[in-house]
Amino acid sequence: MIATGAGAVRLPIPGLAEVGYLTNETVFNLTTRPPRLAVVGGGPAGAELAQAFRRLGSDVTLLEKADHILGFEDTDAAAVLEDELERDGVRVEVGCHVDRVEFQKGDKVIHFSCGKKPALRVDEILVTAGRVANTDGLGLEAAGVNYSQEGVTVNESLQTSNPRVYAAGDVCLAWKFTHAAEAAAQLAVQNALFPVRRRLSALTIPRCIYTDPEVAHVGISSHQVRAREGQVVTYTHHLRDVDRAVTDGKEIGFVRIHTRKGSDEILGATIVAAHAGEMISELTLAMGAHLGLRKLATVVHPYPTYADALRRVALQHTVSRVTPLVRRLLRFWFKLTG
Repeated sequence: MIATGAGAVRLPIPGLAEVGYLTNETVFNLTTRPPRLAVVGGGPAGAELAQAFRRLGSDVTLLEKADHILGFEDTDAAAVLEDELERDGVRVEVGCHVDRVEFQKGDKVIHFSCGKKPALRVDEILVTAGRVANTDGLGLEAAGVNYSQEGVTVNESLQTSNPRVYAAGDVCLAWKFTHAAEAAAQLAVQNALFPVRRRLSALTIPRCIYTDPEVAHVGISSHQVRAREGQVVTYTHHLRDVDRAVTDGKEIGFVRIHTRKGSDEILGATIVAAHAGEMISELTLAMGAHLGLRKLATVVHPYPTYADALRRVALQHTVSRVTPLVRRLLRFWFKLTG
């Protein structure tokens, strides 16, 4: 079993290696708070750590090369989180290209092409530009195991090109999450030792970004929804209409569920909420068990909770199924029985 994980991507920015930088692995070795911190990369780790260090008191600037942070997430979710980061005091610069880094008078100076100040003086630089599979030095060629820049190549059973060798976790998965690695390891061990095979694509893997609010997702992405225009129906319920969220002063966010057109089948969902990571599991279970929105609408949730927003989204689907003919029949029935 190959389970060597992944490490931080090394960016070929002139001067970066000489000046020195932190990654999502080494940042936790800090024993003092950097007064000024630059975070290069606006993905999940970049957003989480930028907000965390700002709340610890650091002056934080987040630099992202795309036109918004969290490029793989729902664009509305990304916009909510970007606003919250800025409300916390994080300076967010998007559309940035870091040109070079150098030392100047004891400061680490980042030169980049965006914003009003194209140079930034900081005490520490945190690079969160993704992760790359750890395949160097394993002798995979000698074992007949195929791999690429994306990692070890596996089939649906997590079997490599050498049928006696399996792989699991970040070294072979596109989902680089601890819970995905554990689920894949269980699947690989079962497939290696027993005749009944389980397929990787059968797993329903959620993810969560642990910011405030949290951003959780499962299933198809917003990009896939756009690609399937006309085939997907989307339902959204905002937290400003959820009593628990209003009571807690956490009404920024929403629950969004995508369904197959003409069906209540759940294809994917995004939740932006204080406890989104806890809420997404209910939808993950529904997808894995092939339970649709009609079933979700019948689940009784305790009041007041954030999770009641899931039921309210499901009720939107129920209401949408009431056609003009059904409305006429209902009016006739109530008139007849009234």
